[in-house]
Amino acid sequence: MPGDHRRIRGPEESQPPSLYAPAPDEDDDAAEERAGVPRDPARLRPVYARAGLLSQAKGSAYLEAGRTKVLCAVSGPRPVEGERGAAAGGAGGRLLCDFRRAPFSGPRRRGAGGGAEERELALALQEALEPAVRLGRYPRAQLELSALLLEDGGSALAAALTAASLALADAGIEMYDLVVGCALSRGLEPAAAWLLDPTRREEERAAVAGLLGSGEASAPDSWADGVRLGLEGCQRLYPVLQQCLLKAARRRAPP
Repeated sequence: MPGDHRRIRGPEESQPPSLYAPAPDEDDDAAEERAGVPRDPARLRPVYARAGLLSQAKGSAYLEAGRTKVLCAVSGPRPVEGERGAAAGGAGGRLLCDFRRAPFSGPRRRGAGGGAEERELALALQEALEPAVRLGRYPRAQLELSALLLEDGGSALAAALTAASLALADAGIEMYDLVVGCALSRGLEPAAAWLLDPTRREEERAAVAGLLGSGEASAPDSWADGVRLGLEGCQRLYPVLQQCLLKAARRRAPP
């Protein structure tokens, strides 16, 4: 309509946005492979962490590690009555963990059973976090932690564990120390080296991923090397988490 001045004329030529979007499996390691750059086995992807994002939660944390993005929230402690309260009492309170994948987080992994996989990862979170939380301070009460995987770019469980630890500390839950997660993977070749903080592509090509008993590894010395590499990665991440909590405390401090 020539007389309709409300319409905004677009450019005469345009390109679809998919032209500029990276391929689904594109990542920094893939680019390095094409350029012939060897992968540093001890490298950690860039990490961004922030605590105290969700005002509705007692504590929260958001963490990015490469393309992996996780959001965690903590509620409680809440008193529990009846039989559940008796189960939560005794030695101390209970920590309940929930793990969910956002529908847009990425394609399911081969052999993943949907809800069964999420329940397994939630149990892994609980088993890793419980020893660090002073549950004896919360008798007949329960703490609830939820982790939402927004994007799966590899090492998702390790990122969720680190973010969950930050969220618990942000909630003021008494802990012995922070919990830091680092993932490891190892290729199919007998002489393959351990890789720290694997991407999704590296996990799919690995014979062993993480230290939860998946895959096979015949040489005990190889496992010792993997554990050593993982501990070094955790030590490098630990100061990042400390600074994240300090920044959150400063934001909350009165002027």
